[in-house]
Amino acid sequence: MTMTTTGTRSLLGLKQLDADEILSILDRAAYWEQHVEKVHDKLKGKFAANMFFENSTRTRFSFEVAEKRLGAEVINFSAAASSVQKGESIYDTVRTLESMGIDVGIIRLKPIGVLAELAERIKVPLINAGDGNNEHPTQALLDLYTMRKQFGDIRGLNVAIVGDILHSRVARSNLYALRKLGAKVSFCAPTNMVAPELDAPYISIDEALKADVIMMLRVQLERHEKGMITSAEQYREQYGLTVERARQIASHSIIMHPAPVNRNVEIDDELVEHPQSRIFPQMENGVPVRMAVIERAFG
Repeated sequence: MTMTTTGTRSLLGLKQLDADEILSILDRAAYWEQHVEKVHDKLKGKFAANMFFENSTRTRFSFEVAEKRLGAEVINFSAAASSVQKGESIYDTVRTLESMGIDVGIIRLKPIGVLAELAERIKVPLINAGDGNNEHPTQALLDLYTMRKQFGDIRGLNVAIVGDILHSRVARSNLYALRKLGAKVSFCAPTNMVAPELDAPYISIDEALKADVIMMLRVQLERHEKGMITSAEQYREQYGLTVERARQIASHSIIMHPAPVNRNVEIDDELVEHPQSRIFPQMENGVPVRMAVIERAFG
């Protein structure tokens, strides 16, 4: 379990959670998805702070919708409009919001290791909304939830994750969780985007297309300037899910992507809303999953 000063209520990553805990979150997400009422009073009178020290659109909006559906009061914090620009430390910022009476903090930041240190010093539970190249636990949870809705069970699934594994917190969280739930995970990546510390086999793009779940990772196009990829066109040609490649996918298989999607780079435009694509359902599933995670933070 994730051990912090607030017990097991923080969610720092999935590497430390056991299978039963992961499944309990997915079960609770299913409970919230079945509720037709949009707003509940479960967390009435509670304050949730979204503390994003790194840019985000989908994740922050998803958390905000989840918080408001649970009836919480929401405080949105952006580093771009804060004293962090003036040199205030991340700890001081979080500590300031804690002193003002927040009950839970959702936090995204770039430096690896800072979140674990914060959790030791901050008394309110913290939820990881993405920390550097380490983990993105709620993204992986909504991915698992999407797979379970599609296949009924995750055990025995063959999942291929394609793209920049080296820099992907999504790949890491999914690997940790999928293995615990009995899935087989393979990676497919350019040689300079391999993460050697992660214990998973690397396969070709043609092999990846045989999987039950083909998960395409977002290409960070800014890596052009660093020479990691020569061009978006070449990446698409070698590792992209093109219309031609999609013809090899089995009829039962699904296409996933954590978004935002670079259309016609990691996945062709026509495939984003293909009948076998679950990209937008993934986003939809993010709300009940994050409701479950936030509720868990309150014990």
